[in-house]
Amino acid sequence: MGLTQKDLADRAGVGLRFIRDLEQGKESLRMDKVNQVLALFGHRMEPVAYRMEVADEEG
Repeated sequence: MGLTQKDLADRAGVGLRFIRDLEQGKESLRMDKVNQVLALFGHRMEPVAYRMEVADEEG
């Protein structure tokens, strides 16, 4: 889209620091803000059920 970080932050309604943290892979970000950014690209992130597979232990 040819946006600078500042342009993206402004269009998404989030702070520039948030965009930098997002791009750098910060592990803890607010999902509502992530969704504000993703909405510009027609996407959304949401929690899904996760079921750990437990290996059968024999013996």
